[in-house]
Amino acid sequence: MTFRKLFVIGAAVAALGVAATSAFAQTDAQKSLIDSAKSQGVVGEQADGYLGFRVGPGDADLRAAVSATNNGRRTLYARSAAEAGTTADVAGAAMFQGQLLPRIRSGQWYRNAQGQWVQR
Repeated sequence: MTFRKLFVIGAAVAALGVAATSAFAQTDAQKSLIDSAKSQGVVGEQADGYLGFRVGPGDADLRAAVSATNNGRRTLYARSAAEAGTTADVAGAAMFQGQLLPRIRSGQWYRNAQGQWVQR
């Protein structure tokens, strides 16, 4: 992939990232559940740009919150990919590298590109 294409993807993801909150069908209560689950190590960010369960599937409310967030991200990545002329997978990975990974707090978990859960 060329530098230009990566730059375009990064710019598109960054621009859409600013509006990401409105793109998600996530409520404040769902965001709170996810934040709590991240702090407890149950949920973490993944290298593909989506949330994943590190420990068990969680309760129904947490599963719904993760699903709502991931559905919103899926829409965001598809839009970004269409603008950049690439795939949603590439856009999701770019979002993880550029915006999600830097926001992971100390003690929280993320799944790297090799599929391993790593604690920051």
